[in-house]
Amino acid sequence: MMKTTVIYPGTFDPITNGHADLVQRACRLFDRVVVAIAAGSGKQPAFSLAERVSLAQEVLADCGNVDVCGFDTLLVDFVRQQEAQLILRGLRAVSDFEYEFQLASMNRHLEPDIETIFMTPAEQFSYISSSLVREIAALGGDITPFVHPSVAAALSNRLR
Repeated sequence: MMKTTVIYPGTFDPITNGHADLVQRACRLFDRVVVAIAAGSGKQPAFSLAERVSLAQEVLADCGNVDVCGFDTLLVDFVRQQEAQLILRGLRAVSDFEYEFQLASMNRHLEPDIETIFMTPAEQFSYISSSLVREIAALGGDITPFVHPSVAAALSNRLR
């Protein structure tokens, strides 16, 4: 019997409670969940790739069927390398759909055998984004409702 592996890609800068919610729920649906942290993608991350991987590993330590790793290749190449069948993407709002649809279509063009599936976060996490968390933290706001305590501490230390 084939084990189903799903890749959940993103920059995770930083990983939020919304990200963790999707991973925890995906763990119940798939044999293996790989949180794939993108090295670049044109963004200027607050944390290095190694720091983002480490934070995600700490946040997701209780999820037994999760692997966290960084990557700096085409996503479809990484998916093939991991022998995965699916890409998981999160949709917070309708505004996310157009961009995510475009990505899914391009990935299907590049590799027709890899499917993209979408999940929505639990309602209490639907408005959380990494960029909003970074902005709130930079302006001295309380980010503890949105991220794991270790992420809040790391972001606070980074902004000092």
